[in-house]
Amino acid sequence: MGQSYPVAPTPTPATADPDRSTLTLSATPIPATVADGPLMTGNLPGVTTLRLRPEDPADTGAVRRVLAAAFARPDVSTPPEVGLVDELRGSDAWLPELAMVAEYGGEVVGYALLTRVRVRSDRGDAPALALGPVAVAPHRQRIGLGSAVVQAALDAATELGERLVVVLGDPAYYRRFGFGRADQMGLTSPWSGLGEPWQALVLPPTTSGDGPPPRGEVLFPPPWSKV
Repeated sequence: MGQSYPVAPTPTPATADPDRSTLTLSATPIPATVADGPLMTGNLPGVTTLRLRPEDPADTGAVRRVLAAAFARPDVSTPPEVGLVDELRGSDAWLPELAMVAEYGGEVVGYALLTRVRVRSDRGDAPALALGPVAVAPHRQRIGLGSAVVQAALDAATELGERLVVVLGDPAYYRRFGFGRADQMGLTSPWSGLGEPWQALVLPPTTSGDGPPPRGEVLFPPPWSKV
């Protein structure tokens, strides 16, 4: 399940700062924020190929490097997002088809992860997905790779018949994918009180017989408690 796109980039304007992450919420317990823009500018001459695909075992080191660089903070040697992904890989929440990498010019430079969560209501538990972490290597930010890898992950989830995705992040950024306020969709979590940053997306149904998306309390697997 991979997609390749030829990209003919133009040089980044000298006044732009492609390494500045304007959308990062440093205290978010669900780190799913990146800095990027339209996939129309870049800093490599000529035509470069963007490939969007699920990660494979050989990508583990590259994914760690992307996460460490994108979420770097002066107060920690290794950002917690790195450990989060490592722990999710070894948990029941891991869905290999939904761990998406962006390979740009042969280098893994972007990442978007969807993992299993549950929505609990008085009718029982229903499956859903949590988006995050999302990361783009600083030297490849602001050229649209974040949007591309997130959309690839959401498209893959739709193909698998998933119905609901939640995220905590910048509403202005995630609105482009169709996310809206999760509390207005009947979804609660420890972060419901944050309002707009607590968001959800209902994916298109795969059959006409699919029922409405679940409503209730979103339960995250244990690794999330360490972020």
